[in-house]
Amino acid sequence: MTTMFTPDHEWINIEDHDAAIVGITLHAQDALGDVVFVDLPEVGATFKQGEPAGVVESVKAAADVKMPVSGEVVEVNEALRADPSLANSDPMGNGWFFKVKVSDMAEFDQLMDPPGYDALLKTL
Repeated sequence: MTTMFTPDHEWINIEDHDAAIVGITLHAQDALGDVVFVDLPEVGATFKQGEPAGVVESVKAAADVKMPVSGEVVEVNEALRADPSLANSDPMGNGWFFKVKVSDMAEFDQLMDPPGYDALLKTL
């Protein structure tokens, strides 16, 4: 499984040829604080890379969850909707937001790899 990152602190894991899981990074959940609500996209909705696909709200702020790559939402994490704190306790695992059918794998290849994302975090 390959994990890539956006400058907006989303992560994406490619599961197979064209399906991927999307969530927010550890840095994002640290910055937000205790997550109290998530607004997940509708299954079947399509988004272009960079478009807001959902919202995460905490006791401190609200932030868009942007689509790391263009594609169609094929599943949302109902467990996260029921328990938004999963975004804090396991942001890179059970706290995932949605799955997307990637329409352009070239966009995935343009995202930051783990060392690139670590370098970005050192500049913040």
